[in-house]
Amino acid sequence: MPSRVRRVVSLVPSLTESVADSGLLVGATDWCSHPADLDVERVRGTKNPDVGKVVALRPDLVLANAEENRAEDLDALRAAGLAVWVTYPRTVPEALTSLARMLTACGLGTPAWLTEAEKAWAEPWTGDRRTALVPIWRRPWMAVGSGTFTGDVLARLGIDNVLAGHAERYPKIDLEDLPEYELAVLPDEPYAFSPEDGPECFDVPVRCVSGRHLTWYGPSLAEARDVLTAQLRSSPAPPS
Repeated sequence: MPSRVRRVVSLVPSLTESVADSGLLVGATDWCSHPADLDVERVRGTKNPDVGKVVALRPDLVLANAEENRAEDLDALRAAGLAVWVTYPRTVPEALTSLARMLTACGLGTPAWLTEAEKAWAEPWTGDRRTALVPIWRRPWMAVGSGTFTGDVLARLGIDNVLAGHAERYPKIDLEDLPEYELAVLPDEPYAFSPEDGPECFDVPVRCVSGRHLTWYGPSLAEARDVLTAQLRSSPAPPS
């Protein structure tokens, strides 16, 4: 780790948002959409970053994620002499701790949004529970499986992932061959599920939710509990 961080490139949208106001960020992926007015060099996508361009930006630290970024790209950055900070939270508490450590590594203090997020998620869920399928892609169908941050977020909102015991973290699925579940939760990313694209495939109630609030760990965590709770309680899209 560098003794002082002055320049940062982020390869993860939620981490980009986490340091966007610090003055350190000099590069981010094409998928880094928050904040909307972000004005830094773009280095292609999370799965295919332009390694040469990242190196040319001379960052003191590259922010990455073990799931979103490919190991071979991160190895290439390290081989070029760059320090790479890799996150891998699979629960909300892990995400909050990981963010605090990352911000400290960047030489930053504790932002208000992190304190707000810690307070927002401190209280356990005490209401009714429902089982849900959480698709993330179609053609082919894929869903949230075991050991995921997304699954933990939903569990803390009273939604138990029907595939939480699956051997894979993001398995391909056959909609006709699944355990029984009470609800389908459709985030609008990575696949852009919407009320017009997805609900027609299910014979259970459907909730369309914000993918950013369900899957990102960063400033969105401060409001994610309220946003997702409202969306999960909203009038369901009718079964097909």
